Amino acid sequence: MNPEAATRNEEGLAIASFRTYAEAEAAVDRLSDSGFPVDRVAIVGRGLRLVERVTGRLGYGEATLRGAAAGAFAGALIGWLFAVFDWLDPLVPSGWLIVDGFLVGSLAGASIGLLMHALTGGRRDFTSIPSVEADRYDLVVDEPFADEAAALLNHDPATA
Repeated sequence: MNPEAATRNEEGLAIASFRTYAEAEAAVDRLSDSGFPVDRVAIVGRGLRLVERVTGRLGYGEATLRGAAAGAFAGALIGWLFAVFDWLDPLVPSGWLIVDGFLVGSLAGASIGLLMHALTGGRRDFTSIPSVEADRYDLVVDEPFADEAAALLNHDPATA
């Protein structure tokens, strides 16, 4: 923990600043364990940036498979809805609606996945996972409660 002097901002008073979200979360947990009203606390990320981690190439085959998987799920769900609510002829076995939805959905999804990838013209032929990260995480407390929260965080049980 790197407690800084309390600074006033639009959310309240920043009583501490941490390098990682996990450290800020642990501080809030300590406050909660001490009986502090944690509904008066906020963890505020400062210095936000978007980080996109590239996980691999995306070719026609993978784009087709991803589309097929998404379409199969959607088709099976629609088939299940038709089966549950019996919107079709009661003589049609319900299980076949789910299987047919799965098959039709996977074919449609595969076609759409392939088409959409082809339309990018190779401009984005990779997969990635985007995330928002912060340089630091401030522990911000409503002003009337800031002194109590700071005292609880700075209290070392080993010296008590």
